[in-house]
Amino acid sequence: MEVVASIVGSAVAATGRLFCGSLYSMIKSTVKLQSELDVFDKEMRSLIVLRDDVKDQKELAEKEGKVIRANVKEWLREVDELQLKVKPIEAGMVNSRKLSGCSFNCRKRYRVSREVAEILPEIERLLKAASFNSGVFYPSRRPRAVEHIPGPSIQAQTTASKSLEKTMSQLYVDEVRRIGIWGMGGIGKTTLVKNLNNELKSASVKSLGIVIWVTVSKNLDLKKVQTQIAERLNLEAKVEETLQGMATRLYQRLEKEEKFLLILDDVWEKIDLDILGVPQPEVHKGCKTILTSRFMEVCREMMTNVEVKMEVLNYEEAWQLFSQIAGDVVGLEQVRPFAEEIVRECSGLPLAIITMGTAMRGKKMIKLWKHALNELRRSVPCMGGVEVKLYMPLKWSYDSLEGNNIKPCFLYCALFPEDFSIEINELVRYWVAEGLIDEQDYEDSVNRGIVLIENLKDSCLLEDGSRDGTVKMHDVVRDVAIWIASSPEEGCKSLVRSGIGLSEISVGEFSSSLRRVSFIDNKITRLPDRVIQCSKASTLLLQGNLLLDTVPESFLQGFEALRVLNISGSRIQSLPSSVLQLGDLHALLLRD
Repeated sequence: MEVVASIVGSAVAATGRLFCGSLYSMIKSTVKLQSELDVFDKEMRSLIVLRDDVKDQKELAEKEGKVIRANVKEWLREVDELQLKVKPIEAGMVNSRKLSGCSFNCRKRYRVSREVAEILPEIERLLKAASFNSGVFYPSRRPRAVEHIPGPSIQAQTTASKSLEKTMSQLYVDEVRRIGIWGMGGIGKTTLVKNLNNELKSASVKSLGIVIWVTVSKNLDLKKVQTQIAERLNLEAKVEETLQGMATRLYQRLEKEEKFLLILDDVWEKIDLDILGVPQPEVHKGCKTILTSRFMEVCREMMTNVEVKMEVLNYEEAWQLFSQIAGDVVGLEQVRPFAEEIVRECSGLPLAIITMGTAMRGKKMIKLWKHALNELRRSVPCMGGVEVKLYMPLKWSYDSLEGNNIKPCFLYCALFPEDFSIEINELVRYWVAEGLIDEQDYEDSVNRGIVLIENLKDSCLLEDGSRDGTVKMHDVVRDVAIWIASSPEEGCKSLVRSGIGLSEISVGEFSSSLRRVSFIDNKITRLPDRVIQCSKASTLLLQGNLLLDTVPESFLQGFEALRVLNISGSRIQSLPSSVLQLGDLHALLLRD
């Protein structure tokens, strides 16, 4: 019994020593806790103040278009994460200051003490890392004063050169703030201002400051115009930013420029520079504007001081341009008379001359020249928006396209908005899905598509887009393509309503004869909740409608022949079950 008592006594004594030791350690930690809490609180407050200051610098720099350094973004992320981690500890700190006594309360204070000890080094590390010796943002790369814009030279064209010379001379007249260049489509307005832009790059020309080139187009989109200006100035263009917000940033940025020249190409209606965020020339004495338009009235509405009317080429200039493009074949004795008549039929319009010269290049058979001339002399149907004199050369170029399905491939390009740079890979995928390219192997199909694109570029019916790997249509060529695709002769196969700011779709525009339907880049918020009778339509393009969030069940039921459906760039999260009825669907594009 004494032995048992001795063993029990020893165990109790040992346990007591362990408990007292542990208790002593906990008491020692809690005694230090108050000073640790004070240090923790002070350091955390300093970190948050510093974080807020860095955030302010970051936001201001972003508004000015500067690029934030990666280590700054990472530091801000770490501080935000740490703040979330610290919140429950801070709550525990408040309680710890209220608690008294030992036992359970002592344990809580001990736990808080340990958590504080673990977090403090992290706070100190972030405080030290906040020096950012290299700065919050990268130094801004000042944009070049003039960016070269590819385009044909007009040096050999006396008429165009005179217009260029007049425009250049007026640019340096102090009283002249706005210059309007106007004339019919295809006459060379864009080519002239491209030459002017590139001439301003010459060291021998007096600087006008930064030159900003903007393509406006028929369907005015002020946000797109603002974006082009912002990108030229190395300012970040934010998708969610309002028109007014962007205008404020642009105005503040342009005010800093001593001088600048704004070139607005292809203007169809008055543009309010104040809404854009461009200082008026009366306010900013170093600001000048050049605009090109088909209409003199637009120039007047834009308050131009000088208007330069583009004239057609005289016969000698037209012949020289045609000969340069068509090649030595025009010198052949039997060919020359027909070539001369073709040039006369082009009426001095550069685009018509270039298009015809390209189509006839290297052709020696007299029958081909006779046929071309006869086609040009045919009566021209009425076509809104495209000059009569220009229509036949472009239509002839289209009719002259040779090769399997190259014509429908060309017309397909007109489904995209005006001045839209089309991704070549995307375009070829559409053609393959449509069955316009029928190679057995997919890689062969892609290669075939690229060959077709090069053929269309060689025919001057497509041109390089604004980015590598893209193509686009001249606006007049697109007008003609839409006319052809929508004509009774073609069976009214296409409905093109892309990039024109539509908020809703009119059911009355659909018909059972349609093969292709395009509502790309509009502001459509909802689709008709009814069956649309388009049983022959093989393509339906709805991409770029940012506010569209639903496809009604009944909407697709009348599109049973669809092979291509694109709803990318929208808010649509799910598809109706009726999409399962599209048995011929080859391409379904849901995201950009």
